[in-house]
Amino acid sequence: MPRFVALFTALAVVGLAFCVADAQDKTADAKAGVLNFKMKAIDGKETDLSQYKGKVVLFVNVASKCGLTPQYKGLQALYLKHKDKGLVIIGVPANEFLSQEPGTDEEIAKFCSTKYDVTFPMLSKVVVKGKDTCPLYKFLTSKETNPKFGGEITWNFTKFLVNRKGEVVNRFAPQVAPESAEIVNAIEAELAKKE
Repeated sequence: MPRFVALFTALAVVGLAFCVADAQDKTADAKAGVLNFKMKAIDGKETDLSQYKGKVVLFVNVASKCGLTPQYKGLQALYLKHKDKGLVIIGVPANEFLSQEPGTDEEIAKFCSTKYDVTFPMLSKVVVKGKDTCPLYKFLTSKETNPKFGGEITWNFTKFLVNRKGEVVNRFAPQVAPESAEIVNAIEAELAKKE
């Protein structure tokens, strides 16, 4: 019997150690931040999001045939106004909502540049909701890695604000316009912070 107790105790300690290590890994992943992903840019080149560390980043899942598509104009204006202070806006095309982003990357890029003069970075079209969600949006929407602002994307033009440390610090609903005081004030507050 004492052997059984000793064996059981040893197994319990090992199991606990694995649980603690797993929890620490998840905490480390969450603290590592959203800027540790590599993605494909809309031009097909690999983009390492770590190049934006030290910047304030606004991720927006975008679509070309949505009632909210005119938000591109506000996003571009916001980008031009604050990019020299450290703001980066990253457009992430997605087709999950009523197939409102059906085009190829090339078609999306052409639409954005000719219709809205978009100059902020755009990623290749990805999945932002459902079983095939890309790793970036798994991170952004997971309650484990993003407990405060996680949750399923509900529509195009959901916005996630990331601070200079790579931490998600705010989330804005699709209908909240880029030029709204809510978004502008949040961005300016983050830009005022120096890590």
